[in-house]
Amino acid sequence: MVIAEQHIVGLGQIQIAKNDEVLSSILGSCIGVAIFDSSRRIAALAHVVLPNSGGRPGSPGRFADTAIPAMLQELRSKGANPQQLRAKIAGGARMFGNSQINIGERNADEVRRQLKEKNIPLIGEDVGGMKGRKVLFTPQTSKMEIFISGVTATII
Repeated sequence: MVIAEQHIVGLGQIQIAKNDEVLSSILGSCIGVAIFDSSRRIAALAHVVLPNSGGRPGSPGRFADTAIPAMLQELRSKGANPQQLRAKIAGGARMFGNSQINIGERNADEVRRQLKEKNIPLIGEDVGGMKGRKVLFTPQTSKMEIFISGVTATII
């Protein structure tokens, strides 16, 4: 059995994968955003930490308002067709209990807004709840596997 190359996407990072390569990330209140062109079997995964950059410097993947444009630019440069792009998201857990600050929800809302603004259809999501997730995205199948506490929660 051949094991596909896995790209681990850390906090604030964006990674690109093709064909049977796998993009992987561990998420709490952060959002994992996969934007992909299924016909060309190419995808980008961002690990979005905060909703807005507010002009702050940092890795473009760190903020929803800079991650989405950076992902689109990178995908286009690698040959993705902008009209074929779709998105799936996961994460955004409420990691701090009953705190008034629900950064996970704010992250999810801003990612959705950015995708809508850029005309990227959001075709699947698994967000919210109180537990973190591990996500795996494979461009060849366009499937996002989501694990909560080591159990497959869903495939979108």
